[in-house]
Amino acid sequence: MTQAIMLVGGKGTRLRPLTTHTPKPMLPVAGVPFIAHQLARAAAAGVTRVVLATSYLAEVFVDHFQDGSPYGIELVYLTEEEPLGTGGAIRNAASGLTCGPDEPVLVFNGDILSGLDIAALRDGHSASGADVTLHLTRVADPRAFGLVPTDPDGRVLAFLEKPETPEQIVTDQINAGCYVFTRSVIDRIPAGREVSVERETFPELLATGALLRGVVDTSYWLDLGTPGAFVRGSADLVLGKVDSPAVPGPTGEALLLPGSVVDPAAVLSSGTVVSEGARIGAGAIVEGSVVLPGARIEAGAYVKDSIVGAYAGIGERCALDGVVIGDGAVLEAENELPPGLRIACGTRLPVGAVRLSAGPGGCEAGLTNAAAVHAPGAGVVG
Repeated sequence: MTQAIMLVGGKGTRLRPLTTHTPKPMLPVAGVPFIAHQLARAAAAGVTRVVLATSYLAEVFVDHFQDGSPYGIELVYLTEEEPLGTGGAIRNAASGLTCGPDEPVLVFNGDILSGLDIAALRDGHSASGADVTLHLTRVADPRAFGLVPTDPDGRVLAFLEKPETPEQIVTDQINAGCYVFTRSVIDRIPAGREVSVERETFPELLATGALLRGVVDTSYWLDLGTPGAFVRGSADLVLGKVDSPAVPGPTGEALLLPGSVVDPAAVLSSGTVVSEGARIGAGAIVEGSVVLPGARIEAGAYVKDSIVGAYAGIGERCALDGVVIGDGAVLEAENELPPGLRIACGTRLPVGAVRLSAGPGGCEAGLTNAAAVHAPGAGVVG
């Protein structure tokens, strides 16, 4: 297997505002665009040509990766003019393949971080004579995923979409978003229309007697589609919990990229990444967070499990816990943001505008309004 298709066309709406101007697979994870990790691991498994199935902000991929030569891999770009679904995207990208009909093709999603042994998946596919081999993983709560039960030999029995009742949960095995297709099977997917590989392609292959093989792998697996998962995946790469040849530095408590400036009195931990041109002030504490290029975190701020957007500013003594700060947003001093908040790109929060505890005091507008309310003849009682 020397050729692959990577599906990178999604809009990443669950990660907004970070994906307003950047495709989800291009967001920096452990210091590099996420798909750089996938390309590096594919190359290590012997893949030499990857077709990127793009759609949303397709030009961003081309501008960054060019022909792929810095990664030791040949990149081909095929863009969907209209959404084609997972199966339609695979079929559309197949025109960029040059391998023969009997050769295996790796197909993987551009938002899954995994420790899967890609070479072993390929070798098992070839040895078994399968039409498609699927990477499966087990999760404690499979209700948000498609279930894939298999027989004792690994043959896929069915594809069951997200279960709604306990009785429908017949397995904890889910589709992990990585496949090996025999090339001729891809060519059987209808061209030029929207096709779901999970709801249409795979069930139809089963119905015609094709051999679909599921390989349950218990190594690291994470869907990076939410802010919490995005931060966790980046931190796990920095901490060395999952391996990637693309991490631009040694693993440890923090990864400082060239051009970043961190005051010696700041404390960084739990897999934090400080990107190019970012600055961390004295006494700041940053835990398990992603600080994007050009951002600044001022003295005494506390940032935990958060994403600080490019050129955003976090003022003195601010406290963030599980928050997404959009590009160019500014939090002036003394703001306290609880988990789940997302601050839109370019927003400015005044001093102490958002608090979980008593704030630092009043503001000019408050003084003016109070004076008007309490002025003689204003009718204030008591």
